[in-house]
Parts: sequence; structure tokens; C-alpha cells
Amino acid sequence: MGYDHNMLGFAPYGPYWRSLRKLATVELLSNRRLELLKHVPDKDFIDVMLSIMDESNVPSKEADVTIKSTCLSLVLGGIYTNVVTLTWAVSLLLNNRDVLKKARDELDTHIGKERQVEESDISNLVYLQAIIKETMRLYPAGPLSVPREAMEDCTVAGFNVPAGTRLLLNLWKLQRDPSIWHKPLEFMPERFLSDHANIDVRGQNFELIPFGCGRRICPGITFALRFQHLALARLIHGFEWGTVSDEAVDMSESIGMTVPKATPLEVTLTPKLPSMLYR
Repeated sequence: MGYDHNMLGFAPYGPYWRSLRKLATVELLSNRRLELLKHVPDKDFIDVMLSIMDESNVPSKEADVTIKSTCLSLVLGGIYTNVVTLTWAVSLLLNNRDVLKKARDELDTHIGKERQVEESDISNLVYLQAIIKETMRLYPAGPLSVPREAMEDCTVAGFNVPAGTRLLLNLWKLQRDPSIWHKPLEFMPERFLSDHANIDVRGQNFELIPFGCGRRICPGITFALRFQHLALARLIHGFEWGTVSDEAVDMSESIGMTVPKATPLEVTLTPKLPSMLYR
């Protein structure tokens, strides 16, 4: 999320940006706020922002700019990074049909074929949750963390870090570390049901931090996790998947601030639930 040509994760340190971050994480995208808005129309997100601006006595012109830039950043950042993650998840499942079958069996067991998956079902879909974790481990949307700055001289693992040094974590490398992960290059969701069952992605377990950690963790983490789980669940539950050729899906990576696929994903989807559920 951003304002004035800057993003929260990359913003200069200081009280102004700390206040904006607090607005995003505590007021707009907190677990409590998302729970309150779960059963109301999406337009209420704007209502929440307007009410917060009114309470803070921000000048109307500045409030308009803040609202527009926040909504734009939410749409662009939230949609693009989530689409990248879902694209990798679908690609991995197409190349690992046994995993796809297990996920579909879990959905058929808990949901059946007479209704769509709802957000309240996700907590029961433990294998689906493991698939999302494994996808984010192999292909974090942001391969490098947002910058940190050393506030004072320090020594980290024998390296001298002078005050003022900008530091970035290589999440892509960290989450493929063979000293932590068994067969780190293989797609194995089962690892999150056994040895790594207690690992969370919310910045508490440093071997898996696709959203970063600390005070500069992604402010949209709750929104992203809900979107990814529900979207993937509905795709698996509602459609039979296929590819346009008999070849395996190309898993080549492109270069950028995110890690998109180098080639487009071509997939066929055939509805498998009653037609009334797709209206």
C-alpha cells in the first residue's frame, strides 16, 4: 500500500509513515475489521476509510489523495501478487496430479457437491492449507524482503554491519535451504502436516516468511491468505483441470520484484458441479 509515489514497505522511516502503516494494519486490514466486514458488501471498505479520515480531521484534498492511492495500491498489489501465487499453485498441481487428487478428495469429503466452498470451510481443509504454504515456500511473491536499515553498528553471523546499511533478505533462497527443508526443491505439501506442521507464515517462524516479518510485514497478509485459500479451493472443487498438451507445465521463472512464470499458464477448466452453483 502506498502514497505519494512510495510504498509502505519501502517508505522512509519516520512518524508519518508509521501512522499510515498503523492506519492500514490496525484499522483497515486487521483480523477484527475483516471479520466485521465479512458479511457486508465490498463497498464498505470505502466507508471505513471515509469514517477514519473524518475522525482524524485530515484536510479534504489530502484525504481524497490518500483514499485514491490506498485503493489503487490495494487493488494492484493485492490482485497481482495473489494472481502470481495462484498461478504457481495451479502449475504445481497440474504437474503433481496425485496432490491435486488428494486436495479434491478433501474438498469432496468436507463440502460435497451440492454447494460452493465458503470462507468458513477453510479451517477444515488442512491439506489445502499445506498446498498454499508449500507454494509460497517455493515461489514467494516477493523473492526479496522489503529493505531494513541498521540503526546502529552491529555484527551478524560474523559480518560487520555499519549503521545506515540497507539490508534485504533473500526469501527465495532462505525458503529452499537444504539444512532446514528435506528435499527443498520438491513440491511436498505433506511436510506441513508432519515435521513442519506448526510452522506459520505470519512472521513467527523465520524459515518461512513469504510476507516478511517484524514491523514491516506485509499489511495485507490477512486479506491475501483468505483470498488465496478461497480462490484455490473453489477452482479445485468446482472444475476438472486439464492442459492443452500432454507436456508438463513449464516451471521457468521470470525476473522482477515478484517471481512470475516466464511462460503463460494454459489450462482448461470443465465445470463439475450443478450448473446453478455457477450463477
